[in-house]
Amino acid sequence: MEKSADKIFVTPHAVILLDGASAFVPVPVPASAYADYLGRFLADALTSDPAADLQEILAEGIKATAAHYDLRAGASPSSTVTIARERDEHLDLLLLGDNTVILPGGEILTDDRIDRLDLEPRRKYRERLAAGHGYDDEHKALLRELQIQQAQYRNKPGGYWIAETDPSAALHALTSARQVDGTPRIALATDGAYNTMEYLGLVSALETLRQTSLDHVLSQCQHWEEDLDPNAHLLPRAKRHDDKALILVRLVR
Repeated sequence: MEKSADKIFVTPHAVILLDGASAFVPVPVPASAYADYLGRFLADALTSDPAADLQEILAEGIKATAAHYDLRAGASPSSTVTIARERDEHLDLLLLGDNTVILPGGEILTDDRIDRLDLEPRRKYRERLAAGHGYDDEHKALLRELQIQQAQYRNKPGGYWIAETDPSAALHALTSARQVDGTPRIALATDGAYNTMEYLGLVSALETLRQTSLDHVLSQCQHWEEDLDPNAHLLPRAKRHDDKALILVRLVR
């Protein structure tokens, strides 16, 4: 089985979620290895200094990961990063890339800057899937062309920001804070989980789910993709099954 590029790390005061981007053009290091190294760096940093500035440690982590693998901008794996950190009476949130944070009352936070790029290969592959063409050779060619075009906008003003080789991308992460007393629980999800959950109407159920129910939700999504939409006709997506990670965090006072 292919190693998952979705990574979860937990410290005494924080949860870190990463999603290594699927590579449809060659990269020197698997996205799963990149996300794992970066995630471990962030977890160690937040264990050593629970109150560290999130953007600063992310910048340090990107720099360290790029140096460890001798990576070069534009020809390297990349990863989303989401951090939820409890600090005093606050919940600090950081999002870089299209993971999703689901807050009480149905509030949704995500970084959708990559999806705002109006790139023809993305439109075309989704249109072809909706028309019933499935995962054929042209689909694969469109995904390769899409990643080539996306790389031209990566970590540039007017484009999108992601963990790759440029530490300054961390300064463009979306950040916010909440009062812990008003945020008894949150959920974090990678796009492979969230997109299917949203289509199936399962997101609102997170309000009442227990930790033991998360596997059932992910299994339900996986089976729906396999049995009811194997060619992505109903829900156009790059792959039949993307890696899926879903975390439920309870803040107990």
